[in-house]
Amino acid sequence: MKLPTKLAIGSALMSALATAVCAAEAIAPADIVFVNGKVFSADAQDQVFQGFAVTGDRFVATGTDEAMRRYAGPQTKVIDLKGRFVSPGITDDHFHNEGGGPGVDLSHVRTLGELLTTVANAAAAAAPEAVIVSNSDWHEAQLKEQRLPTAGELDQAAGDRPVVLVRGGHEYILNTASLKKWNITADTPVPSGGQISRKPSGELTGELFDEARALVTLPRPKPVSLENILATQKAVAPYGMTALRIPGAYRGDMVEAYHLMKQAEAEGRLTLRWTVYMPGFALRSAEAARKAIESWGVSQGDGDDWVRVDGVKLMVDGGFEGGHLSKPYLEPYGQGGKFTGVTVSPPDAYTEVVRELNRKGWHVITHAVGDAALDEVLDAYAAADKDSSIKGKRWSVEHAFVSRPEQVARLKQLDVAVSAQDHLYLAAPVLRKYWGWETASEVTPVKTYLDAGLLVAGGTDSPVVPFNPFWNLYHMASRDTISDGVYGADQKIVSRPLLLRLVTINYARLIGEDNNRGSIEPGKLADFAVLTDDFLTAKPEAIRDIKALSTWVGGREVYHAPGSD
Repeated sequence: MKLPTKLAIGSALMSALATAVCAAEAIAPADIVFVNGKVFSADAQDQVFQGFAVTGDRFVATGTDEAMRRYAGPQTKVIDLKGRFVSPGITDDHFHNEGGGPGVDLSHVRTLGELLTTVANAAAAAAPEAVIVSNSDWHEAQLKEQRLPTAGELDQAAGDRPVVLVRGGHEYILNTASLKKWNITADTPVPSGGQISRKPSGELTGELFDEARALVTLPRPKPVSLENILATQKAVAPYGMTALRIPGAYRGDMVEAYHLMKQAEAEGRLTLRWTVYMPGFALRSAEAARKAIESWGVSQGDGDDWVRVDGVKLMVDGGFEGGHLSKPYLEPYGQGGKFTGVTVSPPDAYTEVVRELNRKGWHVITHAVGDAALDEVLDAYAAADKDSSIKGKRWSVEHAFVSRPEQVARLKQLDVAVSAQDHLYLAAPVLRKYWGWETASEVTPVKTYLDAGLLVAGGTDSPVVPFNPFWNLYHMASRDTISDGVYGADQKIVSRPLLLRLVTINYARLIGEDNNRGSIEPGKLADFAVLTDDFLTAKPEAIRDIKALSTWVGGREVYHAPGSD
């Protein structure tokens, strides 16, 4: 007969003792107990524990190893964290998709020559009638030359084949064949809310942004699918990500995407929590807002812990190539230094929409890059607040690249949150070219917003910026950029707990779920990540390389790094 080993006897004895302790203290055994870790709570005290216990999809206890072992019964799984760092689930407060797609992939190129070679190869392989279209997840700041290709350079790469490079969420770059295909000339009227870029001579550069993109009709993208939802979940899990906030567009169609998310939930296939905002980009009147609400077929607050509708996304200006500033750009776009950005939604129309959405009980979030755009948002929010208070309703400004001190005070007065991203990390030298060093160095002044007492959460705006949350956190900690050094050192977030709160409990507050998730506390959803490094003590440059060893959503492991134990 095989005798039990000392280890087996010890485990059996420990289990029996734990059961006895649980019974004596009326502690119900947990499903899983985690011990021997460094667990950052992100609670009100930013406590650090050795372990925690989970039952079902909730945390039931936190504390010392000794205290947590009291929750270990005969059926309890005990996991030794081996001293590793545990964070509440990592989030992204402004995410459209993870990048990639069916177009030409430029995300890997690092020189203008590599970009043009990639375009040339795509043109050579494409069908004769095809338009060469790129994916959007690239930026000229990643190139050694730090500039866009010209229409002439694209002509040399693709010959007479039409080329449209999609850059980020606001800009197209066309070659001569594409300009001809869509009859865009120096005499083409500039659409309201858009821009057609020109050289000082008046010659078109091929650059169109914001509403001017409507002059081009690209091949219809494939409709959003259930496979897209599942692919996003798979892509973000290795970074410890457990929740995303989708502002008005996920691979184009937000309404269809919402229904697919609900389908995936019904089929038990979700491993990520989604908070979505209905698309209000084109709304220009109260009547249009009422019709849109009817067409969406959903209401404010619909959903549950997995998928929830939390409002409407509006837009008042362009991206960083068209953000509406109170001072002219240094880059003239052929306007002799008079260009101050674009107004996508005129102030009167925007205010009318905001007030109507407030009357209908909808939560409003608005894209605003420049300080002049922020004026427009604050004026409209104040008008809505007079109709019915918006305070405590978690209205937000998305991005808020450039602001003035009096605007920060107004944000605080109206109780408006800031949803901030790390665009500067990627695009710093281009922003300096557009706006000058003084303005560019203070882009996305998160420390200023936090010091003013504003609620600030963090994200990436993926695929405009790669979705890696630790790039975002590294930038916020260091204000370093990929290719141009430190910008605005006075805006560094030195406190690591405060930094990590941007993508944990502050995210939960932004979506109104801070009583239900966002921190490791008893009663909250058991969403967390075991990380490869100690976020609280790692050198700033090490933050960029952090990933997850395992990711848990609702007490279930949804990712385990290959080769980790």
